[in-house]
Amino acid sequence: MRNPYIVLGVAKTASADDVKKAFRKLAKKYHPDQNKGDPKTQEQFAEASSAYEILGDEKKRGQFDRGEIDAEGKPRGFEGLGAGGGASRRGAGGGFENFDFNAAGGPFGAAGGARGGFDPGDFFDLFGGARNARNRQPARGQDVAESISVSLTDAMRGASVRVALPTGKTLEVTVPAGLEEGQQIRLKGQGQPGQGGAPAGDAIITLKIARHPYFRVEGRDVRLDLPITLYEAVLGGQVEAPTLTGKVELSVAPGTTGGRILRLRGKGLPGADGKAAGDLLVTLRVVLPESLPAELTELMQKWQSDRPYDPRKDLG
Repeated sequence: MRNPYIVLGVAKTASADDVKKAFRKLAKKYHPDQNKGDPKTQEQFAEASSAYEILGDEKKRGQFDRGEIDAEGKPRGFEGLGAGGGASRRGAGGGFENFDFNAAGGPFGAAGGARGGFDPGDFFDLFGGARNARNRQPARGQDVAESISVSLTDAMRGASVRVALPTGKTLEVTVPAGLEEGQQIRLKGQGQPGQGGAPAGDAIITLKIARHPYFRVEGRDVRLDLPITLYEAVLGGQVEAPTLTGKVELSVAPGTTGGRILRLRGKGLPGADGKAAGDLLVTLRVVLPESLPAELTELMQKWQSDRPYDPRKDLG
């Protein structure tokens, strides 16, 4: 075999990185997968591999530079392999198919790997799946995640929303009616591309419902704080209340206490995926006038004196 420095085309002063780069360049050029049926390039590939076995191993490179071993890694003065040395690197025909992949001291052997020498991954990785890599399953693309915010009205009725994905795509996403806060929409094949012909990942869109001035969403239910007057609470009557689909009349019983909750069934977010519609939960809040009339103040003073009561007695 020729001088390994000449084979790889590097100077004696070349760094380990320069040696590796030179080998990778030759391995890519002469690899059998790139030159099928060409025995000459097979020989050139084998020669480059043998050269890298010497120069890619710090210990062997030092031995070669000091003249302790020849270009084939054999001690100077010996023509054949020593006992236990394994098969020759080439067969009689010098073809790549006879190159020794299994000898313990060979370029792919355990001993060479343990000494930090030749690594077959140095050239197999060049081809993005050559030979051994062909046996691996193609890698599916990664999923990507994004969130979108819609108004409560759009969440109730459904809407079409544009969303910019981490992949750089901008898509029109259909939000089904009744989708809840935190629920996700999966867009098949809109994630990162796959490797080796594998399918792309998915885009997973998480729904957020924008804050509303007076409605609060809890799953499919919707909550509303409804202010009522003191006289409506005391005397009772009909009061108007907003819902997601328009205004309705609510009946307030005489003597209603602030904080009472009225449930309007089916007036929340509409059902989806076979689920029932949510409810509208209306909490009554008694609100005093901005300017208290003197009569009310006098009446409350009289009550405080003659009819005291403790609404907090159950709090302990």
